[in-house]
Amino acid sequence: MLGLKLATDPRWVSLVESNIDEILTDHAWCEQKAASNAISIIVLYPEHADMVTSLLALAQEELTHFNMVHERILARNTVLGRERKDPYVNELYSFLIKGEGRHKALIDRLLFSALIEARSCERFRVLSENIKDPSLAKFYRDLMESEAGHYTVFLGFARQYAEEIDVEKRWKEWLDYEAGIIANYGKKETIHG
Repeated sequence: MLGLKLATDPRWVSLVESNIDEILTDHAWCEQKAASNAISIIVLYPEHADMVTSLLALAQEELTHFNMVHERILARNTVLGRERKDPYVNELYSFLIKGEGRHKALIDRLLFSALIEARSCERFRVLSENIKDPSLAKFYRDLMESEAGHYTVFLGFARQYAEEIDVEKRWKEWLDYEAGIIANYGKKETIHG
C-alpha cells in the first residue's frame, strides 16, 4: 500500500489496545507536528503560490484532526499528555539532503513529508481493520482516507517542482531507507513506534 515496502504487523494493535490513552496522546501530537511541518514548508518556500494554498488547507485539516483526537482524549476523562519525541521521524529526518541547495532541499522535504503521511495512513488502516473498539475503528478509517490525500499532495508537488531532479529515483531511495528503519518499529503504543 502507498508504495511502502514493509507492512505493519497487525499484532501492533494489541499494544495500542493495551494503552489507548498513550496512542491518543501520541497521535494528537503527530497531527500538530504535521500541521507545523506544512507551515514550515510555506515559510521556507512562499514563492510557490499553488503549494502555499494547498499546504494551508492541509495544515488546517491537520489541526482539525488534532482537535478531533483531543476531543476523544477529553471524552475518556483524561488530558492531553506532554509532547512525545518521534524516533521514527527523527531517523527519517537524518536522510534529508542537506547543503545541496534550496531546490533540492524542497524536493527532499516534500518526499520526507509524503513518506510520513504514507506511513501514518498505513498505520491508520491497520488500526481501523484490527482495533476492537468500533468507534475507534471508524475514526481511524476516516483519518486513513484523509492521510492518503495528504501523501499525494506532497508527492505531487515534489513531482511538479522536480525540474532536473529524478524525483522517482529519489522517492525509491526514500522508500528503501524507510523499509530499513521501520522494521525496528511497531513495538510501542505510538503511531510510528
